Amino acid sequence: MTKKDPIRPTDDEARALARRLLTEARHGALATLRDGQPHVTRVALAIDGADLLTLVSDLAPHTAAIRNHPQVSILLGEPGRGDPLAHPRMTVMATAEFADKQSLKDTYLKGHPKAALYVDFADFHIVRLKVTAAELNGGFGKAYRLTKEELNI
Repeated sequence: MTKKDPIRPTDDEARALARRLLTEARHGALATLRDGQPHVTRVALAIDGADLLTLVSDLAPHTAAIRNHPQVSILLGEPGRGDPLAHPRMTVMATAEFADKQSLKDTYLKGHPKAALYVDFADFHIVRLKVTAAELNGGFGKAYRLTKEELNI
């Protein structure tokens, strides 16, 4: 018996939902590899072209993890009322790069103006998450894999 692949062919509806989740995300659960173990933390996000931005502190364990292993993933999508697993969500795979804070500060602060209180502290850095692919769960039975090009952001 052949097992059917649960991943659907990516269609325009899936691409539109994925783009919406990506461009509207203000927070996400960032997964890194820390001391050989998976480590997940909630981070604030901003979008910059085809990439996501986050602000990290040297005091946070995920900052060192990113420096050691820049391949990360981030879970996007907010649960609403009712069953949280019935709401769309997407895991985005990315390569993390420490970026020039001064050139991206205004972009980041547009979505997170309260961060102006600490963005200029010496131990804070803006990290660019360069999206490489995504896995979308659009609800029950609606699973898709998307390339960076299919996200078209």
